[in-house]
Parts: sequence; C-alpha cells; structure tokens
Amino acid sequence: VESVVTRNSVSRRSRIDPSGSGNCTRWNTRRTTPSMGDVTITYLQMTDRGQLRPRPTADPRFTVSEATVRQWRVNRFLYECVGADYRWHDKLAWSDEQWRAYVEDESLRTFIASWGGSPAGYFELASRDGEVEIAYFGLLPAFTGRGLGAALLTRALEEAWAMGPSRVWVHTCTLDHPGALPNYLARGMVPYKTERTGLRPPSAEHAP
Repeated sequence: VESVVTRNSVSRRSRIDPSGSGNCTRWNTRRTTPSMGDVTITYLQMTDRGQLRPRPTADPRFTVSEATVRQWRVNRFLYECVGADYRWHDKLAWSDEQWRAYVEDESLRTFIASWGGSPAGYFELASRDGEVEIAYFGLLPAFTGRGLGAALLTRALEEAWAMGPSRVWVHTCTLDHPGALPNYLARGMVPYKTERTGLRPPSAEHAP
C-alpha cells in the first residue's frame, strides 16, 4: 500500500506489499499497469481502535522499531527499495534538501522492520489535525512471501492509535499491489470513499 509531511503539493501514495492472508509474492509477477484514466483510489479509515483485527507474527526474528534518530538517507533508501516494483515515482526526483525537510518534520514518524538483523520493511505515520495517515508502508522484496505483511500492518495501526488520533486513514489505488486492499480490510479498516480518476491520490493536506 500502498502516501507529505512537508505539506507541499507533492502527491503521496500509500503502498503495501502483503495481503492480509499472507504475502503478496504469491502474485510476484509484474502486473500490467492500468492507464492513468483507469486508476481507482480507495480511501479507508478506522474511527475506533476497537475495529483493529490484529494479526501478529510469532517469528522472533521479525522486529519493528521506531527510527528515533531522523536520517533522511534511510527513508530514501527504504522508499526506493520498497517502491521499486510498485511505481513509487513521486520522490525519485527530490533533492537532498527536500528529503531532509520531509524526514525532519516533527509530524512524521518512521518505523523500520528487521528480520534477523536485516532491513525488512517500513512504514511512515503522518499526523495532522488530530488524525494519523499511514503514509508509506511495505516490505523489501527479499521479505515478501513470509507472512509478515499482516504483522507489519498490525504494528502500524497500533502505533497510529497510540498517538491518540480521532481516526487513522490510508488510501490505496489500482496502481498498487493487488494485495493492498485485502490486507487493509482484513485488519479492520473500512472504505469510506472511492474515486475513479487519472490523477494520483492527493497529499495529506488535501485529505477528505
């Protein structure tokens, strides 16, 4: 799932690799990309923590920790690695200063998943106006297909709710992996709006 804390006009796209029933590499072939006029955007939300249907993993090698020392190069590395197969293009042309401003914004939090000491995935949480968006989310290619996606999304939602928001939201679209929407639904997120458009999803400052 497949989403800016610098509050500029650059679009942000939520991304996700795994499905709620395992991992997305069961579809590990690059699908035909729909034309921009065929893009459907689905917005999902939780308005109560009780909606969360957690699915943690029992694998002790999988851990998730917040990156409390802000390092924009780390976020850029994760963005490029996770998004390479899913058309994450929004930030590829960003300058070092744009990345620095994005990551050092206090409204952005980054969490990094590891497996056996190796980076396995990440998610970013963006807070604004009492709400939290799951901004970016996904696993690195070497760690898809291991049933870790549901656990990572569970942790993302738990951390988001721990911030005390009025709601947690995300958007995904048909340019994302087909496992994105099923995973969000399986964890208890509820669709509240769909759009059919040729435009990329809006940034958080234009969230409905």
